[in-house]
Amino acid sequence: MKINYKSDCLHFKGHIPCKPHKQNGYHCDDCHAYEKISKRILIIKLGAIGDVIRTTPLVVKFKTLYPNCKITWLSWTPDILPSSQIDEILKWDHNSIMYAQNSTWDIAINLDKEKEAGALLKVVEAKEKYGFVLKENEIQPINDLALHKFLTGMFDDVSQANTKSYLQEIFEICGFIHAGEPYLMDTHSEKGYTWNLPKGKKIIGMNTGCGGRWTTRLWSIDKWVELVGIIKQQHPDAEILLLGGEAEDARNKEIQNRSGALYLGYFSLFEFINLVNHCDLIITQVTMGMHITLALGKKIILMNNIFNPHEFDLFGKGEIVAPNKACKCFYRGSCVDGRSCMEELPAQKIADAVKRYF
Repeated sequence: MKINYKSDCLHFKGHIPCKPHKQNGYHCDDCHAYEKISKRILIIKLGAIGDVIRTTPLVVKFKTLYPNCKITWLSWTPDILPSSQIDEILKWDHNSIMYAQNSTWDIAINLDKEKEAGALLKVVEAKEKYGFVLKENEIQPINDLALHKFLTGMFDDVSQANTKSYLQEIFEICGFIHAGEPYLMDTHSEKGYTWNLPKGKKIIGMNTGCGGRWTTRLWSIDKWVELVGIIKQQHPDAEILLLGGEAEDARNKEIQNRSGALYLGYFSLFEFINLVNHCDLIITQVTMGMHITLALGKKIILMNNIFNPHEFDLFGKGEIVAPNKACKCFYRGSCVDGRSCMEELPAQKIADAVKRYF
């Protein structure tokens, strides 16, 4: 008995039955769900979780430009990517690298400056390649489209003079113009997480940490306590929810004890995403929490000192607030003056921004 199959179908798996067959018993010759793949696209974006999240607007662009394209994404953190909108999500490992190397792609993109990522882009077979590649044993732009982003990472003065957002830069690397394409993220509501949150109140989330790498961003506990007090006066009907991970647990408990703000503890990544989704506005530093907030389409007040503010696109849902003292520590992990300029960011300045957007 001869049975035909169509390996160019978006649903084709090869090693297992496809979804239309499992659901409806279809065979390829008379399948009503057949969708011919228009483009096979490989995205290499390993990076930190936040960087992976803020690269997802490219998926929206490709899906709009090439309906029925099949997108394969290689990442160190595959779980953060939405499986409902990305066709194939693979963890960076030997098996995935072998698969990428021995496949044929219409478009291959590497947006990371890790040598292993550049090495993979160099050897994969693709009609079009974009981003960064390994040349002369070092990462370099594969063409002029990637030159701007490359130079901002090489020279501080060039980076400080940059007026393009990260999204503008990565879209330009692929030959596009960013036109407001949003982040993609699952809310994980299907997992049935429940939270002891007051009903009928709007919730202001305060993401109080900044990670361990760029500690020059950290705002003091005293400042957070003061901010809680001001916002409680300005918005008595709102609930203030402290957010963070295990590293912020002790500081959040102290802020809770001193201010009366609500703190539920720290949770897994998916739980954290779902909890943020229950907030109406988030106050945060430039952290993973910022990217999650933007991906969920929440209002945001972003506290920034050491990064170029043009880098961040808030999609019209908030504003960036900087210290009153100009920061000297561009992309530095320690303060050159010994006293962080974040101590010159008044709590009232944050509260005024909240008032404008809440």
